[in-house]
Amino acid sequence: MTRDKNSSGRRRRGHSRPQSSMPAPPGYTPLEQNESVNPLRISVGGLPMLASMANPTDPRFRLKWRPIVVVAVSLALVLLLFMHFGSGRSYSSQTWRPSRGSAVKDADSQYNDTYPITPPERTSQGMRYRIGVIADLDTNSASDKKLTWFSYMRRGYLLVSQSGDTVAVEWDPDRVVLESHLSEKGRGMELSDLVVFNGKLYSADDRTGIIYHIDGDKAVPWVILPDGDGNVAKGFKAEWLAVKDEHLYVGGLGKEWTTTEGEFVNNNPEWVKVVGFRGDVQHENWVPRYKSMKLAAGIEPPGEEHLFFLFLPLFLSLSVSLHSPLIHLRRVFHPRVGRLERHPPALVLPASPRQQRPL
Repeated sequence: MTRDKNSSGRRRRGHSRPQSSMPAPPGYTPLEQNESVNPLRISVGGLPMLASMANPTDPRFRLKWRPIVVVAVSLALVLLLFMHFGSGRSYSSQTWRPSRGSAVKDADSQYNDTYPITPPERTSQGMRYRIGVIADLDTNSASDKKLTWFSYMRRGYLLVSQSGDTVAVEWDPDRVVLESHLSEKGRGMELSDLVVFNGKLYSADDRTGIIYHIDGDKAVPWVILPDGDGNVAKGFKAEWLAVKDEHLYVGGLGKEWTTTEGEFVNNNPEWVKVVGFRGDVQHENWVPRYKSMKLAAGIEPPGEEHLFFLFLPLFLSLSVSLHSPLIHLRRVFHPRVGRLERHPPALVLPASPRQQRPL
């Protein structure tokens, strides 16, 4: 038994297995007996490929912080320059083009309160104003051209004497013909009013509810206004335009819509459209306001003997007309008139000429 212990002790002190007789590859360095074995220590031609990641003190794998910081700062500067020059470009839906500079603002970013468009001229005879008038031809607006409707526009000058007691009008020799291919039930371009809004000239079609931008001799559709509260499949019968607080107010007849026999149909003509200079539309119910104005005038709807009338911005006249074929009138409304009995619209007195507007 003692012999077995001695033999086992000799095996522990000696090598566990004999040395290999295979030759060592070039560059191989044998490990000393007391040298620690590092995992993943692989070398090719004496150069290490993978070193132990458990040895943080290895000087060959320390991070070079100075060049890293330099590269990071350079990339940040390049990014800032790109963002700076990129912000100076404006892009439209059609083309990409650089803007003229940060001082030039987008045309739709703020309201243009220029009025009138053409500055008045002071002459030896007085003040000279640029004016324009537009026509509502009703059913005569249909052109001989296929699917075309038109209106006339005249431009000229209004001369007010220095004393202010006389005025004169000078018309341009050319008459502008405005055409459109948009209509409702075969009618269109029945333009009711002119107004300067946001530095541009606009007119409203009382058949289709379209607001047109009058650009030279072109009528460019801008906004379509539905009737009533905006959920009606019919164009708004726009009769007047007014500007207030950087908004365009578009109003209708200002009375209930009735049949030719005078029977009530709806209150759609008593709604008012409020249009922003970007083309946004709000529909406001002005029935209570119109009712208040009617009460202030001493008339309750449907009024005495079914009297009907028009309001803002067409002023109320208290003069009495004795030349009406409709018996007599208690009140006359400019530019249209009231009537005392139920008659077809054809019997209503003709409307006065459209108001002149400074341009």
